[in-house]
Amino acid sequence: MKICCIGAGYVGGPTMAMIALKCPDIEVEVVDINAQRIAEWNSDRLPVFEPGLDDVVRQCRGRNLKFSTEVDRAIAESDIIFVSVNTPTKSYGIGAGRAADMTYIEACARQIARVAKGKKIVVEKSTLPVRTAESLKTVLRANSQGAEFQVLSNPEFLAEGTAVEDLQKPDRVLIGGETTPEGMEAAELLASVYARWVPRDRIITTNLWSSELSKLVANAFLAQRISSINAISALCEATEADVDEVAFAIGRDSRIGPKFLKSSVGFGGSCFQKDILNLVYLCQHFGLPEVAEYWEQVIKMNDWQKARFSKAIVRSLFNTVTGKKIAIFGFAFKKDTNDTRESAAIYVCKDLLVEQARLAIYDPQVGARQVFKDLEQQQVLADGRDNPQITLCDDPYAAAEGAHAIAVLTEWDEFKKLDFERIHASMVKPAFVFDGRNILDLTKLREIGFVARGIGKPF
Repeated sequence: MKICCIGAGYVGGPTMAMIALKCPDIEVEVVDINAQRIAEWNSDRLPVFEPGLDDVVRQCRGRNLKFSTEVDRAIAESDIIFVSVNTPTKSYGIGAGRAADMTYIEACARQIARVAKGKKIVVEKSTLPVRTAESLKTVLRANSQGAEFQVLSNPEFLAEGTAVEDLQKPDRVLIGGETTPEGMEAAELLASVYARWVPRDRIITTNLWSSELSKLVANAFLAQRISSINAISALCEATEADVDEVAFAIGRDSRIGPKFLKSSVGFGGSCFQKDILNLVYLCQHFGLPEVAEYWEQVIKMNDWQKARFSKAIVRSLFNTVTGKKIAIFGFAFKKDTNDTRESAAIYVCKDLLVEQARLAIYDPQVGARQVFKDLEQQQVLADGRDNPQITLCDDPYAAAEGAHAIAVLTEWDEFKKLDFERIHASMVKPAFVFDGRNILDLTKLREIGFVARGIGKPF
């Protein structure tokens, strides 16, 4: 058996590396038209930072795992073709700001149809709107050069920062296919690959539409929990309750559970906002405005939480941050990843730059190029590299030196181990800490002399 994956991103690369590791008799190839990205997958510094991923890739690369730009050849040679390309939110035309942009998916389908011969299984790995498989099948069959296609949906449920662990021990593997004999045979073949290391009772098969919708709904439910506890964090601050104590108390209820009840400055990442907006668009398309409004409120609450955090910084610093240095601890959307997509840090930094603050930014995995790119896309910088308001720092101590305040925006473990007495001594007084991830001991910080605030914490 030969497998290829079109798209060498955060999903395609790690997923194929794990299949190669667990199935040494299967040839696995990851292809992408981005030559630089492929070169990075073949180098000592992978384009995706995930704990444990480098070791998995090193074990398989050169054995049964290959990264290349030879897309046509890989498609022609493979039995199973995963499609794992980007499906960003549309920025133009019908559905702008909500609907998924299907440009890359359709391009992949046309390329597969052009070069494929014989029987092929095409697997949707990208997050897609419900009933996308119907469009894929239409394009494939209309442009087929004699090939026979079965289309499956196999959405990913990876959490960045724990992707390798999630791939090794998934809660479930979901495979959607047509309820025809050929469709069920294709689903079983893909299931047999995962069954090499995943217990059969964790491999779920459904129809195509249930599988496609399940991915959107799963992310919507997780984001909903975060927005719910963040809404309560504001009430906790107003009433001097502690949001962590409230979350612990309600999380002990077996009907609720403790996961995704950690209050913060707001959720980010490539999936939550994009998938909820896609769900909102689908609900509107199918004439369900009340349902669309309900899910859109999850996004509005997340945006409000980020803005509330920024306003708290300005208000605490005597209603002005003009010319003041603010140390930004963390730029990735969560720890143990170098992904910055929809990171809360981007929006907090934007707000502070608009208020004419000077920012000193430190993140252990996110480079200067990505930081400037993200801020330029927010249209607050004409050219970030020449902007005197922004400094990229090599360590958190340099970022904090001479700063009026610290904003913790990513929950990196190293921030818990810092010498805050040393940091306090180097800062302008009064020295402020705004913990947007509730990872620091506020009591100890206050004993040192900081004015320290958390999310949903008594002050």
